[in-house]
Amino acid sequence: MKLTQTKLILLASFFFVAFDNLAFFRHVLAVYPLSVKNIGFLASLAVGLTCVITLFLTLITSRYTLKLILITLLFAAAFAGYFMNNYNVVIDATMIDNILQTDIGESSELLSLKLIVSLFLFGLLPTMFIFTADIERVSWRRSLIARMKVGGACVVVVFAMVLCFSKFYTSFFREHKPLRYYTNPTYSIYSAGKYISENLNTGTVVVASLGEDARAPEGNADRQLIILVVGEAARADHFSLNGYPRETNPLLAREDVISMSAMYSCGTSTAHSVPCMFSIYGRDQYSNRKAESTENLLDVLQHAEINVLWRDNNSDSKGVALRVAYQDYQKPNVNPVCDSECRDEGMLVGLQEYIDGQEEGDIMIVLHQMGNHGPAYYKRYPEAFEKFTPVCRTNQFDECTNEEIVNAYDNAILYTDYFLSEVITLLKENDNSFETAMVYLSDHGESLGEYGVYLHGLPYAMAPEAQKHVAALFWLGEHFDADVDLLRQRASLRYSQDNLFHTILGMMEVETEVYEQNMDIVPGDNTIPVLQDSIVRNQGT
Repeated sequence: MKLTQTKLILLASFFFVAFDNLAFFRHVLAVYPLSVKNIGFLASLAVGLTCVITLFLTLITSRYTLKLILITLLFAAAFAGYFMNNYNVVIDATMIDNILQTDIGESSELLSLKLIVSLFLFGLLPTMFIFTADIERVSWRRSLIARMKVGGACVVVVFAMVLCFSKFYTSFFREHKPLRYYTNPTYSIYSAGKYISENLNTGTVVVASLGEDARAPEGNADRQLIILVVGEAARADHFSLNGYPRETNPLLAREDVISMSAMYSCGTSTAHSVPCMFSIYGRDQYSNRKAESTENLLDVLQHAEINVLWRDNNSDSKGVALRVAYQDYQKPNVNPVCDSECRDEGMLVGLQEYIDGQEEGDIMIVLHQMGNHGPAYYKRYPEAFEKFTPVCRTNQFDECTNEEIVNAYDNAILYTDYFLSEVITLLKENDNSFETAMVYLSDHGESLGEYGVYLHGLPYAMAPEAQKHVAALFWLGEHFDADVDLLRQRASLRYSQDNLFHTILGMMEVETEVYEQNMDIVPGDNTIPVLQDSIVRNQGT
């Protein structure tokens, strides 16, 4: 059967709306329930979205590129639709960045039979139809006229729909903006364009220096040893230290730790939050381009001649540790504690030898956890830590009860509790030689099915509290120079990851013009108490 180019575009548009926009219409129906009052508006959304996709395809395709573009978009839409339907995520620019920075190991955890079936039904089958379709050959003049007619008709229809249902569309565009994030593939295409425009760099990235004046105080006989643990997907409300009814922090509860119960993240994904928390830029000023072209906290510490080491059991440092000593502990030949996967505690093996080998200068060690990386929470802890049962043993949340998902997640928190207690034990063994301290800060939170949302990565403005309210705590050694009582008073104040840059510089007693004392969470013995508003630059609303 022969098809004109415009007929094939219309068929593809109908397919996108009917089969790849289930998440969009599900969210729309939650706001505009199916009723006599809303039925006309709901129908206009379907027709309008079809017209928008048709107009877009009409503008960007030609006889020679039509099949290639349609096939590419079909697979992209099938992939996006699967994750939006099953995890309620949104494919925005941040999520695209996260996808591009995801390694093979992380990607494999998202594979499932359901995903393969979805790609087959909504990607491969329509692709076979398009690939074998016999497109009618017409002159460029006739093709142009046909496209102009279709495009013009689409514009007229959309305009008429908006006029007829103007009251509905006023609230739809002004009050319910997040609904548009679920349109497929239009929002994914927009997000891809935004990501490219924000990150496209045709030349060599020149990294601007930062804090070159940094220096450790002269005549200070006490060396500093600080271990910063960067957590993964640990939400604050699942730490029993913060009042969670389950005992997820039994070991930390025995230690003299201070939990910062109102800490908020810079972003909702590792790719955004990790470089942001080490950046001098606050969340409102931060961008990937700024992070790539400006030195970060670790560079400033090196300018002060502090020994810096990054050990990673996650995907990587997201560009933070490019200029410091870096060790990848996801590899079994490096990490000696591996079973079904390499464990976070393996990063502690040999760490004492590293400390002993630094004969001069302060020491800053960063440990980047695998932590609670989802969706396979059951893989994130050894069998001995499976306290809460039954657990979800699949990456398909629709096959598990909410209780099973939460149980697996809480077991991973329990393992983090053990890991952090081991870090403290290591620091205690060095307490006579150093001023020791541990800082723990998760990169972002995690949704566990609340409101039908799972995992993380939603746009910050629409992300639920669970994805932004993160676990954070301090442990300070016996000889560490700080006003612990004042720090305890600050424990319930609202902070954000913006504070980390200046807090670490303060704890390391680094003198530099880029340090802002009013952003330092940990008060020294002589610190004058300051108002919360002057401490917190960005509260992560």
